Amino acid sequence: MPQDLYATLGVARTATADEIKRAYRRLAREHHPDANPDDPDAEVRFKEVAHAYEVLSDPDRRQRYDTFGTDSRGPAGGDPFGGGLGDIFDAFFGGASGGFGGSGRRRTGPPPGGDMEIVVDLTFEEAVFGTQAPVSATVPSPCDTCEATGARPGTSPTTCSTCGGAGQVRQVRQSLLGQMVTAHACPTCGGTGQEVADPCPDCRGEGRRPIERTYTVDIPPGVADGNTLRLPGYGPAGPRGGPAGDLYVHLRVAPHERFARDGDDLVHQLHLGLSQATLGLTFPFETLDGTEDVVIPRGTQPGTVIRLRGRGVPRVRGRGRGDVRIEVVVDVPRDISEEEEQLLRQLAALRDETVAEPDSGFLSRIKSAFK
Repeated sequence: MPQDLYATLGVARTATADEIKRAYRRLAREHHPDANPDDPDAEVRFKEVAHAYEVLSDPDRRQRYDTFGTDSRGPAGGDPFGGGLGDIFDAFFGGASGGFGGSGRRRTGPPPGGDMEIVVDLTFEEAVFGTQAPVSATVPSPCDTCEATGARPGTSPTTCSTCGGAGQVRQVRQSLLGQMVTAHACPTCGGTGQEVADPCPDCRGEGRRPIERTYTVDIPPGVADGNTLRLPGYGPAGPRGGPAGDLYVHLRVAPHERFARDGDDLVHQLHLGLSQATLGLTFPFETLDGTEDVVIPRGTQPGTVIRLRGRGVPRVRGRGRGDVRIEVVVDVPRDISEEEEQLLRQLAALRDETVAEPDSGFLSRIKSAFK
C-alpha cells in the first residue's frame, strides 16, 4: 500500500502547518541516523519522515496528495503516477539501468547532515534595534585529515560491494498482487555507496568530527522573544562529505524594567498622583531612543493613553516602527494626614460633592494611636 504521509508524521489530516512542522522536527531528531548508529533501518524511517514533511508542508503538493492520494502533480502535471512509467517498472522489476527507463531518481552519495538548534540570549534593546551576536557551538565538521572521505590519508573509499554504490538494497517478496519491492539503506555502507577499508584515525571513518565553531549571527531589528532564525548550511556536516544541515537559532529576549512589548508597540504604565492628573504636568520621559518631554494635560483621566509615534519597535517585515504607548494610572491615596483630609473636604465643599463624614469613632482613635 502507498505510504500514508499523515500516518508517517503521526498527525491528523486536518493538522495545521505548525502541527506538521512540530511533528516532523520531533521525528527527525528521533530517527536521524546519527542518533541511531546501530539501527540500519533508521535512515529509511528518517527519509520517510523527511519525504512526508516535504509534501505536506507545501500547500500545493498537500492539496494534490489529498485529492489524488499521491504527491505527484496529478492529471494537470501530465502523469498521474508522478515520475513516469520508468519508476513503476523500476520499483517492481528492480531495473537499475536500461530496460524501461531505469532508476534515474535514485539518490546516491553521502547523506546530508542533520539540523542543529541553539539558543541566543538578547537584551531587550538588542532585540529592538538589532545586533550581531557571537554564537559558539560544537558542530560536526568535515575532517581535515582525510578531507572528509573517511579514509586514512593515502587511501580512498571503494564502491560498496553490497549495493554497488547505490546506497540502497532492495528486497523482493510475494504478495497477493504479485512481487513487491522494498528498499532500505545499505547496512554495509550506511547509505553512502562507499566502503572504507582503512578508516581515518582522527574521524574513525566518519569523514567528520566535532569542532568548536564561532559564528556571528546578524539579528535583524524588531525580533521578539521566541523567534527563530534559520541559517542554511551552518549545521552539522553530513558523513563522508555529505552536505551540511541547517542551524536554527532560537532567540530568548530578556524583559525590560519599564516597557512591555505589544506587537510593535512599547507599553509603559505611568502612575500619577491625584493632583498631578487634575492639574497636569510636563516631565522628561526616557524612551529607548533618548529623553523627550511629555505633556500630561489638566484633568487627565485614568486609562488615558498618550502615544509617542514612531518610538516603538521596528517592523521586521515592513517599514517604520511602532509607537510608545503611555497608559495613565491615577493612584488614589489610601492613608492621608488630618491636614490633607481637611484640604480634600474643602475641595469637595467647593465642588459641591458629597463625601463621608469624618471617622471619629473608637476604632479611628485606636488606629490613630498606632500611626
